[in-house]
Amino acid sequence: MANVKTSDRLYQDLARWLLEELAQGRYPVGTRLPAERDLALRFEVSRPTVREAIIALEVQGLVEVRIGSGAYVKRLPGDEHRPGFNVTAFELTEARLLFEGEAAALAATQVTDADIAAIEVLVQRIAEENQDPDGTEQADREFHLAIARATRNVAIVNAIEHLWDLRGSSPEAALLHEKARHANVKPVVEEHTAVLAALRARDPVAARTAMRAHLSAVLEGLLFATEERALAEARKATQARRDRYARATA
Repeated sequence: MANVKTSDRLYQDLARWLLEELAQGRYPVGTRLPAERDLALRFEVSRPTVREAIIALEVQGLVEVRIGSGAYVKRLPGDEHRPGFNVTAFELTEARLLFEGEAAALAATQVTDADIAAIEVLVQRIAEENQDPDGTEQADREFHLAIARATRNVAIVNAIEHLWDLRGSSPEAALLHEKARHANVKPVVEEHTAVLAALRARDPVAARTAMRAHLSAVLEGLLFATEERALAEARKATQARRDRYARATA
């Protein structure tokens, strides 16, 4: 297989290939899979795509990822191991960037003083949760849903709430967000404050820009969490995604 260029999501093709390699005994238990960079070059895909493929195997307990070392075979697949792909953390955050950016812009035209006061409290709660090593990101979720509700559009609220629910219900997304938390990648108070300031100013353009900047940074954090030594490449990959969205909305 020289490349992965089918109509499926690219990471799915790569995950299927890796699963077949494991099933055929190409990589025994305890051995290391090819390096991320090597797989990316071989199959002409991005390194985030490789990471998504590895995570798809990790959630099935087939590989163990050791930060800074690579992915190691934990056990070989049986007949029951067939890829059952769910939404990934990268896909989820891409969708949030598109939906929540526009939701913030609309919210800026509809938001009330009471909404602003409630959102300001949530920013403070985010800061408090960040100080707790065992803290959750519940305040972060409530912050984004409060903005969705400020649009006064039930369909938007339902859509954004569903995207947040997927963070926990999709094994792939849940695993990567857990990795990010363990890598000390937490909600950035300053980014949320920038969104709040734009809403307070009732400036839809600034609100959209601040929300998109925040979620682009979330993407960067997810990349950083999967390979702590690759921050420079994470920034490069995130910039490519930003360029993609800029073209899509131009």
